[in-house]
Amino acid sequence: MNWARTRAIFRKELIHIRRDPRSLILIILLPIILLLLYGYALTFDIKHVPTAVYDQERTQVSRDFIKRFEGSEYFDVRYHPFSYEEIQRLMDDRRVTLALVLPYDFSRHLKKGETTAKVQVLLDGTDANTANLVLGYVQAVVSGFNADLLQERLNRKGLIRLETPVKLDARMWFNEDLESINFIVPGLIVVIMTMVGALLTALTVVREVERGSMESLMATPLKKGELLLGKLGPYFFVGMLDMAIVIIMAQFLFQVPLRGSVPLLVGMSALFLVATLGHGLLISVSCQNQLQAYQMAILTTFLPAFLLSGFVFAIYLMPAPLQLMSYLVPARYLVAISKGIYLKGVGLEVLWPQALMLAGAAVLFILLALRRFEKKIR
Repeated sequence: MNWARTRAIFRKELIHIRRDPRSLILIILLPIILLLLYGYALTFDIKHVPTAVYDQERTQVSRDFIKRFEGSEYFDVRYHPFSYEEIQRLMDDRRVTLALVLPYDFSRHLKKGETTAKVQVLLDGTDANTANLVLGYVQAVVSGFNADLLQERLNRKGLIRLETPVKLDARMWFNEDLESINFIVPGLIVVIMTMVGALLTALTVVREVERGSMESLMATPLKKGELLLGKLGPYFFVGMLDMAIVIIMAQFLFQVPLRGSVPLLVGMSALFLVATLGHGLLISVSCQNQLQAYQMAILTTFLPAFLLSGFVFAIYLMPAPLQLMSYLVPARYLVAISKGIYLKGVGLEVLWPQALMLAGAAVLFILLALRRFEKKIR
């Protein structure tokens, strides 16, 4: 391999990137925009749920019950309707997600202690996951109210406080505050690197064919390995630059804890980037035009990285065929590595299987691209 010829192609590609404003925008602004959008918009922390309370009784007891919800960060009591029709309008307009209905005899049942006082909970079930989480929050508030009420009754009767036989002592490891941003951002790094690496390289060879400049390259003594390596080099450094931007933003903008080794994260990201660039290059040498290459890159890189990598959706919850398919997605392994380094602080002694799979994917895609590429005009 002649390194002088490879450097010439490397320099040529850098000049092309610098002269193409669209490429520069894609390279620099896209990772920043994606991180800001997903970092702020994509969250699983359900707080301040819009709530309506239909208090048919309006006594001190019912108001005490409602205060439990007003004092919780998970609920935002915004409306006090006077009928079911008004509740339905609020839900139809998506102004509330939760409605509580306290009956006319709420306090009477509580004071008698012989029957159970019922509270109706109405939930917007269009988003089943959110509805289930909100229902759990409601049950927790009601359980606390019940515990205090039972203890008050025991005190009035002069009985000692009852202790539960089993006490749950829960501790959250690795993400103590259960902040969704802490596991979204490490996975988002992988998605951004996939998009930038694959989309840019998917267009690099087929663009030369469309513009007719491949004829000039074919007239030189360039070997196919020198040509492809020279074209991949600039995008490798661009991808690493984007990764550095994302890591800095994650650290200083979102305060995501980075407990593990930064050099290990950079090294594993570089290995993944080689695999992604090889995948994009394989697409570029296999397609007939840039539109086809762009569509193929979106279909085979971005969508699998977003859906099948464990970035958002847990892999073990997927159907068995999709779980098997996820093993073919290199992003799956870097997501596990990134979250392990960021949140758990583990090292290569734990992450070596994922690193080995990334190395295998990088070698496979580069070899396939070299084999597919033919030094001729198609």
